[in-house]
Amino acid sequence: MSKTLHPRNLHNNGYDFTALVAAHPVLKKHVKPNKYGDESIDFADAAAVKALNSALLKHHYGIEAWNVPEGYLCPPIPGRVDYIHYAADLLQSNGIVASDSRPVRMLDIGTGANGIYSLLAAQTYGWLCSGSEIDPVALKNLSAILDNNLELKHKIELRLQRDKRKIFDGVIKPGERFDLSVCNPPFHASQKEAMKSNQRKVNSLAFNRGEKAASKSKPSLNFGGQKNELWCEGGEQGFLQTMINESSQFANQCRWFTTLVSKAENVAPAKNLMRSVGARQVLEVEMEQGNKTTRIVAWSFV
Repeated sequence: MSKTLHPRNLHNNGYDFTALVAAHPVLKKHVKPNKYGDESIDFADAAAVKALNSALLKHHYGIEAWNVPEGYLCPPIPGRVDYIHYAADLLQSNGIVASDSRPVRMLDIGTGANGIYSLLAAQTYGWLCSGSEIDPVALKNLSAILDNNLELKHKIELRLQRDKRKIFDGVIKPGERFDLSVCNPPFHASQKEAMKSNQRKVNSLAFNRGEKAASKSKPSLNFGGQKNELWCEGGEQGFLQTMINESSQFANQCRWFTTLVSKAENVAPAKNLMRSVGARQVLEVEMEQGNKTTRIVAWSFV
């Protein structure tokens, strides 16, 4: 399988830093040649990554004043929009396409302070999105982003999940129907595990720049992320189990449930559980992003 982004992904040809700096001048101070002499940024620098995201969202998607509070997750745009494109393919395979008379409705589980899936889905495909989140601070930040993008404010609504043990319950309203749900589960089971993973990322970036590995004396989450964004009790596997079990209670209210699965060893148990709770269709889609492979798993009770 070719290691490229989805064919409709606007980022298949890399970053045009001239255009991005023109869209968001703050990015300019972070752009410098990498070891190959190409323009780039330091992806271990949270401020640089945030500036790049703001520029990408403004230049390619017309999203103004995107920002996240310090310490919150700053997601890679090309990979996140890939998920939305593959989700659109899934819906289209069932004849579900947005129109004036028939909007597509998406539930974004754990939308975060960045709101990236809802923002990209609403702007790229015109979907109506409901973003759920357990963190009021995250929702307040996303609300501020929507205040600066009035067209999107009418396409995205925010919902506070008051019970941290629940995923769909308390978010999906009686009689309400969605075409799909999307989710990027917490990867890790503890803060310690998240820190170790982050250290590996930082060291890998340093190696690619021809530098020594970063010091372990002052561990930090260079890529951002709060507790509920990066780790939870039971880690990714535990989160998936809760999500899949709970989805059966809303079998008639969501056409397709979907989620990213970061760890390959969690895919088979998740698919087995989907079938055991009554899912009639179970699909897996691999997304190739450079040297990284991520997976979307989708299930439906229809």
